[in-house]
Amino acid sequence: MTTITADVAVAPRRSFQEVWVISLGHALTHWYPATFYLLLPLIGKELGLSYSEIGSVLTCQYFAGAIANIPGGIFVDTVGRKGLLMAASLFWIGFPYLIMGFSHAYWMILCCAALVGIGNNLWHPSAIPWLANRFPQRKGLVMSIHGMGGNVGDAVAPLVVGALLGFMSWRNVVVVNVVPGVLLAAVALFYLGRRQNGEDAASADAAPKISAAERLRMFGALLKNRALITLAAGSAFRTMTQGALLTFLPLYLAREMGYPPLWIGACMFALQAGGFVAAPIAGHLSDRVGRRQIILSSMAMSAVVIFLMLFAGGTGWLVMFVSVLGFFLFAVRAVLQAWLLDATPPAMGGSAIGLLFASQAFGQAVGPVSAGVVADHYGLMGAFYFLAATIVIANFLVFVTPAGLMKRD
Repeated sequence: MTTITADVAVAPRRSFQEVWVISLGHALTHWYPATFYLLLPLIGKELGLSYSEIGSVLTCQYFAGAIANIPGGIFVDTVGRKGLLMAASLFWIGFPYLIMGFSHAYWMILCCAALVGIGNNLWHPSAIPWLANRFPQRKGLVMSIHGMGGNVGDAVAPLVVGALLGFMSWRNVVVVNVVPGVLLAAVALFYLGRRQNGEDAASADAAPKISAAERLRMFGALLKNRALITLAAGSAFRTMTQGALLTFLPLYLAREMGYPPLWIGACMFALQAGGFVAAPIAGHLSDRVGRRQIILSSMAMSAVVIFLMLFAGGTGWLVMFVSVLGFFLFAVRAVLQAWLLDATPPAMGGSAIGLLFASQAFGQAVGPVSAGVVADHYGLMGAFYFLAATIVIANFLVFVTPAGLMKRD
């Protein structure tokens, strides 16, 4: 059994209020992409897009995020104004979806998707190291609560948008949808900005003075760590599975099973609700028994459930398997982040998270378009065979990740 160790000083007990505020912000960063998954079949139908073109919209978003994540993480470590950057990220993610509501061209949809991908890279390098530095001995738990915020956004958004689509066009929905992001951006700017300007936040969050050459040297050390690289690669394949699933499950339910938007939203809610339940359990257990055991067991069960889904296509059992899949597939996100930060010097937390999310964004970029190509040639069920293969590869990469992690500086 691997024991997670970290040479951290005993931190004063802090209120979880800021955890809830940041987790609510995280919910909004997932709210917009989750609504877009439900809107994408309608957009594709209106614009006459093929499966490959539908997949390429999300590929463009995640590819842009992959390119921007690493420089974005270094930028966050350098600037250090995490409260301001989180507020900027919330606004930046929501506004391009508003522009999509007035677009009638495929290329404009692609441009807006790219802007979302770039803006989203500011949130995680800002929020995750903030929480890890302020709650070092409860890292897995606070990462899981932050992850639960994402699950809330992912789960509630399809239900709300599915209901709105019953009496509104998709273009009107994206206009209404921008309001919560703007409001929460203002809340984050006020609340987190005030915390960061206080003495308590300054002692926990302010980055030490590090020269540009030293920061690049430290980043180079991250790239040489085998555990970090295999962990990032395994995460890329896991998110390849996730991205393709979120793209093609609504298409399958709409076109093959004939579900209306509200029922599709309910199925997507079931997928995310499973992850919501699993996140705090996985996070707490990872603090107790180790990150590796939790990730391996969850990914292995994800592979088993996806294989069962292959035999349940076209039946009501598929919906049940979807909710079970969410329990295992989304449980490991926070644990992966905590594992990565266990291996990272505090001053490089944003850069490490940027590296992790860059690899995940590449996986999400490749996943939808690859599954789309498979679906164009072999039908929509072929995309689910693709999902099964990618999660098996993710399992293997995590399995070969070295148990020993580099020491924190």
